[in-house]
Amino acid sequence: MEEKIVLIINEMADYLNVSQMKKLQEVLLQTFSENTAPKEETSNIEYLQLFLDAKKIEGCSERTIQYYCSTVERLLQNIEQPVRKITTEEIRKYLVDYQKINNCSKVTVDNIRRNISSFFSWLEEEDYILKSPMRRIHKIKTKQPVKEIISDEAIELLRDHCKCDRDLAMIDLLYSTGIRVGELVNLNISDVDFEERECVVFGKGDKERKVYFDAKAKLHLQNYLRTRNDDNPALFVSLDAPHDRLKISGVEIRIRTLGRKLNMEKIHPHKFRRTMATRAIDKGMPIEQVQKILGHSQIDTTMQYAIVNQTNVKTSHQKFIRGRIYKIDQFGVVGEDVDGTKTVRRSRHLYKWIRI
Repeated sequence: MEEKIVLIINEMADYLNVSQMKKLQEVLLQTFSENTAPKEETSNIEYLQLFLDAKKIEGCSERTIQYYCSTVERLLQNIEQPVRKITTEEIRKYLVDYQKINNCSKVTVDNIRRNISSFFSWLEEEDYILKSPMRRIHKIKTKQPVKEIISDEAIELLRDHCKCDRDLAMIDLLYSTGIRVGELVNLNISDVDFEERECVVFGKGDKERKVYFDAKAKLHLQNYLRTRNDDNPALFVSLDAPHDRLKISGVEIRIRTLGRKLNMEKIHPHKFRRTMATRAIDKGMPIEQVQKILGHSQIDTTMQYAIVNQTNVKTSHQKFIRGRIYKIDQFGVVGEDVDGTKTVRRSRHLYKWIRI
């Protein structure tokens, strides 16, 4: 019997890779060996746990790990099949049904698709499955509306209506640095260098980077810290005792409430980040530098923040059409503006049109 198994393996050697050959050998031995105890099958939940452990080692945040866990676990509960037997059609049907039942947007469904794809791609890379069933399920096309930013007037209104130094400092720091709200609440006083007007933040995956704030943010931060009478090392703390470190939800609620009082639409911490990125690019900052400031690992993510300001498009177009068209002939140079005004400058060269 063993000779036959060896013969089969040798025959298949030219068609299978090392991991496939190994699996074939295991199956043949289990099938034809009477005394061999059957190998215990790894469950779907165990595969999921191995995947989550790998993501933790890669440096993914706890929030990202939880999102991976919930989306993949829901799929595995819905499709009661071992991961090796799950097909493309089953996953596609699951995504369609999920959108119908939950009445969610295409963006949400695409996020779920991406998480599921990461799971099966990892299984394939680790040789737990031969081929990912997600290969034929492509990115879901979604509408990409131009997201609004906070205007200069709105920023001033927000500043004017802050009732405490802490909120004023918080708004200016968000606006000038473009940091995430999670990075804001994790800042300590010791992380801030007032002389250089910079602070060290720890982004996603605990990646350290420096961000920079303006003179206005520096002034408001110093004013706020002078009002503090606690010994908490956190940069932003609650107004009431025991003055605990401010949480993400606390910042969200404070800024949204302030925006609603002023009848401003959708004012939230992340909008300050988008505003900062857009203004930086509008003023000529290279996209690679904006990527560095925002802490993005992929420049494609930064490009999503780099929305085109319609006002700038209009201004650029007006500058373009106001350019003069000149005709050079033997008598001189004749320039005509868009409003019909003509000017003449003497020259004796060339016969051509130029635009400057």
